[in-house]
Parts: sequence; C-alpha cells; structure tokens
Amino acid sequence: MSGQELLLGERQDLIRTRLDLSGRVIAAELALELGVSEDTIRRDLREMAASGLCRRVYGGALRISQSLTSMSERIGIAGDSKAALARTAAGLLPAGSNVFLDAGSTNLALARALPAGAALTVATNAPAIAAALLERDIPTIQLGGLVDPRVGGVVGAKAMRDAEALRPDILVLGVCGIEREAGVTCHSFEDAEFKRFLASRSRTVMISVTNDKLSTAAPYSVVPLSRVARAIIEADADETEAAAFAAAGIDIIRAG
Repeated sequence: MSGQELLLGERQDLIRTRLDLSGRVIAAELALELGVSEDTIRRDLREMAASGLCRRVYGGALRISQSLTSMSERIGIAGDSKAALARTAAGLLPAGSNVFLDAGSTNLALARALPAGAALTVATNAPAIAAALLERDIPTIQLGGLVDPRVGGVVGAKAMRDAEALRPDILVLGVCGIEREAGVTCHSFEDAEFKRFLASRSRTVMISVTNDKLSTAAPYSVVPLSRVARAIIEADADETEAAAFAAAGIDIIRAG
C-alpha cells in the first residue's frame, strides 16, 4: 500500500514503529518508500513532535527518550544491566584520580561497584552516591543545595558555586539520551546546565549507557559527542549504533 493510500494516523503509526526500531527516521527515505512528498512527511513529523512523539532534527526525527522519573524509581530498573556497566566502569578509574560521579542510577551502581578503600577522591552532587562511597571508605566531596528528587542530586546555584572549586580528572556524566546529532541530552534544563558546567571543568568525560538510551534524545542538550572520550555500553548493544559513536571519536567499551 502506498503512502497516498495510507490514512494520516496509519502513516504516523508506521513512522512511530520505525522510530521504535531504529531510533531515527529520514524524511526523504520515508517519502520515497511511501510515495508521498517530503513536505507531507515533514508535516507528519511536526505534528508528532508537537504531541511529544518524536524530536525533530534536520532531515528527519529522533525517538524521544523515556520521561524522567524519580531517582528512587530508576534504581529498580535494569539493575543487572547497570551492575554490569558499573563493574566495567570501575576498572577504568585510575588510582589517584579525582573523579566526579554525576547524579544517576547507573552512577549509583558504579559507586557501589568500587572496591573498599579505592585510591580515589570522588565528588558528587547525589546524596545516595555519597552515602555509597562513604560506606566504602572512599574520600568523598558532597556538593550542597536543594536536592531535586527527579535528578537525584543538587543542580542549582549552590551546587554550581561548590563545583567551581573542582577540576575533575574524570567526569562520569549521567545520560538521559545519546544520539549522533543531538549528542548527550537530559530531561531537566537546570541539570543540563549543571552537567555542561562540570564538563567544561573536567579533563575527560566518560559515560555508561544502557541500551534504551542509545539513539534517543531528551529535550535539553548537554555536550556534543566530540566531548565524550569513552562510553561503556551493554554487551549486546546494537553494532550499528556502537559503530556510529566510535566514528565520532568515542572509545567504545562493551560491559564485561
């Protein structure tokens, strides 16, 4: 059936299916496949973006990353995957490093995976991460301010002022979505601003990413892919997506 025969809702359902499968669609390719004009596809994408079903980018659209839930809710999601990422990431933090662990459930798993007495100095904006580090007798710097329960950490003006004293060797950045064009993104405007500030003060940026965040985009930009030095991904992460991130200059390491 051609795109001209498909009803509007059917065509947009097809686009949503493609987004779910591959994380992105190209307007020109869809127009050719469905036998409609690119203007028709672009209009579909505008309507879908207005309804929160995708994020428009030049030439097409991206899958939207999952909406932000509270830190306490995210801790219980994909626990085994996060633990595998954490074990791999823990082995990539050199002794003697100054590390910043950004708020996030995957980074909480990393804090719990570090060996007791690890020769690191770790700063964080997340109370749960600070508590996990102190349980392991790791010197810990906790930034101050009002804790945002969705982020699981402090991200406001007080946290920014405290962060001015830091020059981390490694920033382990929390990620809500990562995509070739959008880069690293997150759901909170203030959190995005805080993450960008930390990245500007850090020698190296590292991320750990579960499969559901690959090729997805949250509303607020953090850093481009060029600013990410290393990414730990799941053992079964899509080969094409991994290759795309590697082509952007990121050192890709599979968990385990």
